[in-house]
Amino acid sequence: MGGKGKEPKKLTQEQVFTLYQAGPEAIFSLVEYLQHDIENLQNNIQQLHERLQEVERQLKMNSRNSNKPPSSDGMKKIPKVRKPTGKKPGGQKGHEGNTLKMVAKPDKVKVHKVECCGSCSNSLKDKQATGYDRRQVFDTPPIKVEVIEHRAEIKECDACGAVTTAEFPDDITHKVQYGPRLKANAVYIKNYALLSYDRAAELFEDLFGVPLSAGTLVNIDRETGKRLEEVNERIKEAISDSPIVHFDETGMRISGKLHWLHVAGTEVLTYYQPHEKRGGIAFDDIGILPLFEGRAVHDGWKSYFNYSCEHGLCNAHHLRELTAAHEQYEQPWAQQMIDFLLEVKQKRDKSKGKKFAAKTIQGFEQRYRRILEMGMEANPPPAETPGKKKRGRKKKSKVRNLLERLQQHQEAVLAFMYDFSVAFDNNLGERDIRMMKVQQKISGTFRSFEGAMTFCKIRSYISTSKKQGLNVISCLQEIFAGKYLLSQIC
Repeated sequence: MGGKGKEPKKLTQEQVFTLYQAGPEAIFSLVEYLQHDIENLQNNIQQLHERLQEVERQLKMNSRNSNKPPSSDGMKKIPKVRKPTGKKPGGQKGHEGNTLKMVAKPDKVKVHKVECCGSCSNSLKDKQATGYDRRQVFDTPPIKVEVIEHRAEIKECDACGAVTTAEFPDDITHKVQYGPRLKANAVYIKNYALLSYDRAAELFEDLFGVPLSAGTLVNIDRETGKRLEEVNERIKEAISDSPIVHFDETGMRISGKLHWLHVAGTEVLTYYQPHEKRGGIAFDDIGILPLFEGRAVHDGWKSYFNYSCEHGLCNAHHLRELTAAHEQYEQPWAQQMIDFLLEVKQKRDKSKGKKFAAKTIQGFEQRYRRILEMGMEANPPPAETPGKKKRGRKKKSKVRNLLERLQQHQEAVLAFMYDFSVAFDNNLGERDIRMMKVQQKISGTFRSFEGAMTFCKIRSYISTSKKQGLNVISCLQEIFAGKYLLSQIC
């Protein structure tokens, strides 16, 4: 009459009458059989309902309530989580602008002469000007590669007849070679402006008139990576000794396979390294977290909690998850938690560095736990199914997992409240990794692990230079000048 995955067949009057004549036992068997079919039907309906909810949830996902990038939102207007400040766009009062200003001594002066009177056309060629109306144009001169020939003198001694040749500078090693400024520009264009090798080669041809090949650019990058090995180790050591470090990771493809790009950064330092793995194996090989004694700020990936350092969780991630819980699952407590976190942040920002009193912190903690209790009541753990035993843990809803994370890691969630030097979010780590994702979108995947490592070494150096307010081109030139790079971090 029916079965799992099949539509129950309709009984005819003759079949019902036959069962009736067979007595009570036949009726009981029929009812049990129909109940089994109803249970199967209810299970199918429940599964379809859950699948429908998941599809609807995914359709509602955007950059405000998930980890999807803003570019995935398309042309839709997505409301922001943060409340408007009421400030007008552009520079605020007291902000020092960067508009062009006239200089006292221009490099060149072009005089536009008055030939005749604009009123009566009388000739004024020989008349002295009584003054000038001045305007200045800021422009770059035509770029031309300068060829410098180095000549080492050869002299013969009058006393003994020996021939002595002067020594070339240490960085002059070939008959013909590219100079440090040109190499620095090549590294900048490829690794900071993120052009592909082919487009970078075209730019050198068009801008400088130098026919650099893609292969030459690859060789310049490799040379740069080798020269940066020592400074990268010093950056990593300095990060390991820092009190607060932001960590993040993202997928990257190398030789057609999925790898992971890991970043560790502070306000003045950045260190990148690619690895085949995402979690603990990669962290151990990179070597920062195993001995790290400060506070690690991250997005809550479980592998981070295997290390005994202090932790700080990214509340920007929490705000997106809470927004999804409120909008997609209609959870009132989630909006209360959003308001709570933003309120604490706002009060901290207005405190001008003065720490919260112990009583204030206690009140915030109690309010935090009350909101979580409301959430736990609205999202109980999955109930045991009578008569059925499945291996492993029961699957919990996304909202329940969020609640348990917020409860289990309260100290890490509220780290920004206890210690004002801890950021509210992990935006620093995400900013450090964002341009690496842009590189992959522009230039594609890395063909070799060596190429990915070279790129990471160069970007670590460039990012650290930028954070320390240094001129990137000047820092890149120093690579080829044999100078002690970024000496201030040692």
